[in-house]
Amino acid sequence: MSKLAGRALHYVFKIGDRNATSHFYRDILGMKVLRHEEFADGCEATCNGPYANRWSKTMVGYGSEDTHFVVELTYNYPVKQYDLGNDFIGITIKSREALERAKQHDYPIHEGNVLKAPDGYRFFILDEPQPTDQDPVQKVTLASTNLERSIAYWHKLLGLDIYHQEKNKVTVGFAPEQAKLELQLIDEPLNRAQAYGRIAFTIPFNQQEDVDARVKAANETVLNSLISLDTPGKATVRVVILADPDGHEICFVDDENYRKLSVFDPEGEKLLDRYMKKDLRDRQ
Repeated sequence: MSKLAGRALHYVFKIGDRNATSHFYRDILGMKVLRHEEFADGCEATCNGPYANRWSKTMVGYGSEDTHFVVELTYNYPVKQYDLGNDFIGITIKSREALERAKQHDYPIHEGNVLKAPDGYRFFILDEPQPTDQDPVQKVTLASTNLERSIAYWHKLLGLDIYHQEKNKVTVGFAPEQAKLELQLIDEPLNRAQAYGRIAFTIPFNQQEDVDARVKAANETVLNSLISLDTPGKATVRVVILADPDGHEICFVDDENYRKLSVFDPEGEKLLDRYMKKDLRDRQ
């Protein structure tokens, strides 16, 4: 298989309270709502987890999905809380401004300049000015129970380049200007619990079959093989969903159609606010 023309896209979180979560990402981290979508039924590729119910997806970030690594917030209407495991370690963001906003809003700043989302997901904030000419999101850190095995999977099998390596961690990615994936060794069993997420990348449509075949030939896990997903009124994308040796879910979506799907929606923020107001009314 030729080298993948991969692009880092986003990390998927399950959230239990859209209002509190929106406050954190918009008012504390300073991200913008890029688009918001509502779905009547569960995702065929379990994008919202193993839930066959109504759900929503909100994309938030510091800039266009074409050039920035963003966050996908999935909300399952009947679920208000998820048990956290130890699989997700954190996302690193360069933004002194986020720390300043946290102080202004009396939002807790934990030791090491760590901010926690309402569902407990950690963000490591670098106390440096937030860049305007590049993505403030630096990397996603996930747990590994066997670093050699993780390197073999992500570097040798999937072809991501190694950018930094130490005894207990390795950083990989597709390109220097993109957000990276860091795999950090833990000395306990990995527990994905209920809140496990998913990291997403794009590759060209014509490389998806190669990825699917290579992972199957290596006897690694393919969770969903080359299926097409529809978003009402928007583009249909094809995805391959994998799981690495520790069970971390990986989505490879076709780049051509994802660029059509991920176009910024200027009405996205209003749409999210409307559904959040309905959430509040329903709780009264």
